[in-house]
Amino acid sequence: MVNYEAMFIVKPDLNEEQQKELYAQLGEVITRHNGGIVESKVWSERRRLAYPIKKSQDGIYYLVSFKAEAKQVLALKQAYRLNENILRLLVVRKD
Repeated sequence: MVNYEAMFIVKPDLNEEQQKELYAQLGEVITRHNGGIVESKVWSERRRLAYPIKKSQDGIYYLVSFKAEAKQVLALKQAYRLNENILRLLVVRKD
Protein backbone atom coordinates (compact mmCIF):
# COMPACT_ATOMS: atom_id res chain seq x y z
CA MET A 1 0.00 0.00 0.00
CA VAL A 2 1.13 3.51 -0.83
CA ASN A 3 0.83 6.65 1.34
CA TYR A 4 -1.29 9.48 -0.07
CA GLU A 5 -2.58 12.87 1.02
CA ALA A 6 -5.83 14.36 -0.18
CA MET A 7 -6.72 18.03 0.20
CA PHE A 8 -10.38 18.91 -0.16
CA ILE A 9 -11.86 22.36 -0.51
CA VAL A 10 -15.38 22.12 0.86
CA LYS A 11 -18.31 24.53 0.58
CA PRO A 12 -18.19 27.01 3.48
CA ASP A 13 -21.97 27.35 3.90
CA LEU A 14 -22.41 23.90 5.49
CA ASN A 15 -23.47 23.88 9.12
CA GLU A 16 -21.52 21.92 11.74
CA GLU A 17 -23.68 18.80 11.45
CA GLN A 18 -23.38 18.74 7.65
CA GLN A 19 -19.60 19.19 7.90
CA LYS A 20 -19.24 16.24 10.28
CA GLU A 21 -21.40 14.10 7.99
CA LEU A 22 -19.33 15.08 4.94
CA TYR A 23 -16.03 14.33 6.71
CA ALA A 24 -17.37 10.92 7.70
CA GLN A 25 -18.36 10.28 4.08
CA LEU A 26 -14.87 11.22 2.88
CA GLY A 27 -13.31 8.63 5.17
CA GLU A 28 -15.95 6.05 4.32
CA VAL A 29 -15.10 6.22 0.61
CA ILE A 30 -11.46 5.44 1.38
CA THR A 31 -12.28 2.44 3.57
CA ARG A 32 -14.83 1.19 1.02
CA HIS A 33 -12.02 1.08 -1.58
CA ASN A 34 -9.78 -1.03 0.72
CA GLY A 35 -7.76 1.91 2.01
CA GLY A 36 -6.87 2.97 5.52
CA ILE A 37 -7.01 6.46 7.02
CA VAL A 38 -3.85 7.54 8.83
CA GLU A 39 -4.97 11.04 9.85
CA SER A 40 -7.75 13.46 8.96
CA LYS A 41 -8.28 17.03 10.11
CA VAL A 42 -9.55 20.46 9.17
CA TRP A 43 -6.50 22.24 7.80
CA SER A 44 -8.07 25.70 7.61
CA GLU A 45 -11.51 26.61 8.90
CA ARG A 46 -12.47 29.21 6.28
CA ARG A 47 -10.21 30.80 3.69
CA ARG A 48 -10.73 33.24 0.88
CA LEU A 49 -10.16 31.60 -2.50
CA ALA A 50 -7.98 33.24 -5.14
CA TYR A 51 -10.86 32.95 -7.62
CA PRO A 52 -14.46 31.77 -7.38
CA ILE A 53 -15.00 28.00 -7.61
CA LYS A 54 -18.57 26.92 -8.34
CA LYS A 55 -19.73 30.43 -7.33
CA SER A 56 -18.03 30.20 -3.90
CA GLN A 57 -15.58 32.88 -2.76
CA ASP A 58 -14.54 30.99 0.41
CA GLY A 59 -13.77 27.39 1.26
CA ILE A 60 -12.97 25.05 4.13
CA TYR A 61 -9.76 23.05 3.66
CA TYR A 62 -9.82 19.45 4.86
CA LEU A 63 -6.69 17.25 4.81
CA VAL A 64 -6.71 13.43 4.83
CA SER A 65 -3.62 11.20 4.98
CA PHE A 66 -4.36 7.64 3.92
CA LYS A 67 -2.94 4.40 2.57
CA ALA A 68 -4.35 2.75 -0.54
CA GLU A 69 -3.42 0.71 -3.57
CA ALA A 70 -2.32 2.83 -6.53
CA LYS A 71 -5.06 1.47 -8.76
CA GLN A 72 -7.76 2.56 -6.27
CA VAL A 73 -6.87 6.27 -6.38
CA LEU A 74 -8.70 6.87 -9.67
CA ALA A 75 -11.83 5.23 -8.25
CA LEU A 76 -11.56 7.45 -5.16
CA LYS A 77 -11.32 10.59 -7.28
CA GLN A 78 -14.35 9.58 -9.32
CA ALA A 79 -16.37 8.93 -6.16
CA TYR A 80 -15.42 12.33 -4.73
CA ARG A 81 -16.33 14.18 -7.94
CA LEU A 82 -19.93 13.06 -7.47
CA ASN A 83 -20.21 14.95 -4.17
CA GLU A 84 -21.50 18.46 -4.81
CA ASN A 85 -20.19 19.77 -1.46
CA ILE A 86 -16.57 19.31 -2.59
CA LEU A 87 -15.34 22.29 -4.58
CA ARG A 88 -11.84 20.98 -5.36
CA LEU A 89 -9.76 17.88 -4.70
CA LEU A 90 -6.05 17.20 -4.90
CA VAL A 91 -4.56 13.77 -4.21
CA VAL A 92 -0.78 13.43 -4.06
CA ARG A 93 1.53 10.54 -3.34
CA LYS A 94 3.43 10.96 -0.10
CA ASP A 95 6.88 9.39 0.19
